Amino acid sequence: MDAQRIIVGYDGSVEARDAVDWAAAEAERTTSRLHIVYAYQLTWLGTQYDGPVADLAAEAQERGDRLVAGIVEQVRRRGTGIDVVGTALHAAPAPTLIGLGDAGANLLVVGNRGGGGITNLLVGSVSQQVATHAHVPVVVVRGRHDAAAGPVVVGVDGSASSDAALGIAFEAARLRGTGVVAVRAFVPAAVTALPYSVIETSERALLDASVTGWQEKYPSVKVEALLADGRTAEVLVGASHTAQLVVVGSRGHGGFTGLLLGSVGQQLMHHAECPVLIVHTPKSA
Repeated sequence: MDAQRIIVGYDGSVEARDAVDWAAAEAERTTSRLHIVYAYQLTWLGTQYDGPVADLAAEAQERGDRLVAGIVEQVRRRGTGIDVVGTALHAAPAPTLIGLGDAGANLLVVGNRGGGGITNLLVGSVSQQVATHAHVPVVVVRGRHDAAAGPVVVGVDGSASSDAALGIAFEAARLRGTGVVAVRAFVPAAVTALPYSVIETSERALLDASVTGWQEKYPSVKVEALLADGRTAEVLVGASHTAQLVVVGSRGHGGFTGLLLGSVGQQLMHHAECPVLIVHTPKSA
């Protein structure tokens, strides 16, 4: 069987270095190959440059090669023995990363904002595009990117997407030697004939049913099933303050079917205090 492969986007920014650090640690945990990718695009501002285009392209490629070689060497100096390679290429970053994911990656990793981002943006455009349009799981590295304590938190709503997220969360917790906090949040209707206690009991039963099978599959992973009265995104952002990873499906119940990434995932990408793993399914699934 081919080894697992993790693709991480890199552009030399602090956020991208954090993403590489996280991806390297994950590659070590999962015995995966690590592929660091620097995709860049040339731009000409006015007519300031009047030399041969080929020379400009060659210089850009040389800079890219040096940048990638430096970060690959940095990862190798960790001494973990993971298989790491790097590539610099002239191409649009987001489509390149998404395409590499389709070509056989198990995981795509991006920083929350790259070197070309506007400073007041919480999430850069490349990260947003990759997290929205990829067909494999995507980690947006943000907040406490090197957190080694705390549980893996996963959002649960009974959808097929959240069930896939549960599976990934339990495996991530097993590899980290930590527990899972499965969170189901609900907001009772303003006007309802049912007592609050009845609604709460029903929600609790749905949550417990969601995690039972995964508890049986991962008996060594401690599980806390947390039922919360509130909006899912706000509850998960709060839980991220003490988590080392938050896992959510790309779209759960209640979302518009045409959306590629639900509002919970969007909010976590902007506000979580730890890396966020968004579970997409492959095209063939």
